[in-house]
Amino acid sequence: MALQLCSLALLNRWAAGHYLIASAVAVEITLLHNFVWHLHYTWRDRRDETTRLRQLLRFHLSNGLVSMLGNLALMRILVHEGHVPLLVSNCIAIVCCSFVNFYLGNDWVFAGSAGTIQGRAGI
Repeated sequence: MALQLCSLALLNRWAAGHYLIASAVAVEITLLHNFVWHLHYTWRDRRDETTRLRQLLRFHLSNGLVSMLGNLALMRILVHEGHVPLLVSNCIAIVCCSFVNFYLGNDWVFAGSAGTIQGRAGI
């Protein structure tokens, strides 16, 4: 969360007025950081050297889409329509997306062979 907020603050300072672009870049930076973090710490017991690219693809298809679409939609509503300050809006967006992202990470991206979503999706 700190990385995304700091990235957003810096990017928004450099490109003032383009908060959605700054938000998208901050989300992508954070996604890549979170993937590495999850691989080495959160789900290190499920790490398999042969599936890193597959896990990265799954991470972006799940957490990436949820984070990007969720953050951008909520930022548009909160900042543009609600006039909520940028970083407060981003905190709200992060919290809203985090529950779905944890579920997808646990049950699909880093799931073992018994992953619930993995078994059904066949990916």
